[in-house]
Amino acid sequence: MNAISDDLLTQCMHCGLCLPVCPTYALTGLERSSPRGRIRLMKSVMEGKIPLSDAFVEEMNFCLDCQACETACPAGVKYGELVESARVFVDEQRKGFNLKRFVLRKIVVRKGALRLVARVTRFYQASRIEKVVLGVLRLFSRRLYNRAKLLPRISKEFAIDVLPEVAEPKENARGTVAVLTGCVMDVFYAGVNRDTVDVLLENGWRVAVPQDQVCCGSLNAHNGDSETPKALARKNIEVFEKSGAEYYVINSAGCGAFMKQYGEILADDAEFAERAKRFSSKVKDFSEFLYQTGYKKPEAHICKSTVYHEACHLVHAQRVSAEPKSIVKELSGNEFHELNEATWCCGSAGIYNVVRYEDASKLLDRKMKNIKDSGAEVVVTGNPGCMAQIGAGAKNEKLDIEAVHPATVLNRLYKSGKI
Repeated sequence: MNAISDDLLTQCMHCGLCLPVCPTYALTGLERSSPRGRIRLMKSVMEGKIPLSDAFVEEMNFCLDCQACETACPAGVKYGELVESARVFVDEQRKGFNLKRFVLRKIVVRKGALRLVARVTRFYQASRIEKVVLGVLRLFSRRLYNRAKLLPRISKEFAIDVLPEVAEPKENARGTVAVLTGCVMDVFYAGVNRDTVDVLLENGWRVAVPQDQVCCGSLNAHNGDSETPKALARKNIEVFEKSGAEYYVINSAGCGAFMKQYGEILADDAEFAERAKRFSSKVKDFSEFLYQTGYKKPEAHICKSTVYHEACHLVHAQRVSAEPKSIVKELSGNEFHELNEATWCCGSAGIYNVVRYEDASKLLDRKMKNIKDSGAEVVVTGNPGCMAQIGAGAKNEKLDIEAVHPATVLNRLYKSGKI
């Protein structure tokens, strides 16, 4: 198994400190569904002791890649890199048509194809067709019905189409930042992209929105594709360099985490190694950036009971936790409440809630119980997948709970003084 580094595999001491924080181990109680169990499986396949079986593939895909184990690991095992390498190995060994592979490589990363699908879906959602389809699915396939309900509403317009390539603040600019609008982010949450730009402008930053930017590559990298993300990274590096920005501000936890890894994935690229390293050093999560550079405090506060859910790829992959939580606390004042198991995965995990709906639903049930116990009316989180997942959970349980991004919270408070 050349795709998996033996050095990384042998780092694991099999101490078991990862077990209590692993969501899939919590679901099954099986050693093979834990990080150290999967590492043993990887090592056994690499050494030829066990075959590349369906059971092995199942375990690699059962993992959420939430990387909570990395936070708990005393040896610093890069488990996320291991499981993603295992998925690459599986993908290389098992050829043939695969729907997930087709969607990620032929639609998601291609701006034209993704927008075409998004526009068709927008028409579907705005017509009576959606109600008819959901009605039929509810009668004949509860499984497909539940998946269909997960689909967020398509944005009425894409932010990259309406935002200027360079926007100036009202007063002298503190500097220049560039913003990633993303692929899926701009399809479903274009409003968050606009809020992000508005908040940065309000805080005195000149904002560049490179028009030729592409998907960050994270979804493909997490699902067994090693080459497409590298090509996307090279393109983004070239495009964002031209913006002249001092920082690259990312409002999606998964995208930010992966773009901070561009230096690692292109380390062996003679042309891009140094450029990728410089690029990654400029990447900042939205909340991380505002906290570190200082932000304008709104006159008003959130007037509803509020909790902060820590997106996995923000708290575990980027190790960004205190910054966004401090901002949410300040914005909500006495209305802030601690969320039990705030760092526990909600079950979204990129496209996990679509391809493994039943498993994701069990994790969502656990998350929703904690949210209900907190009495929250507002759940603030820095990742679109988490927003969609928690929003779906609230809708399913008929709860008056809004899942919202920190950028949206700040922009509402700046403009209307309430949320």
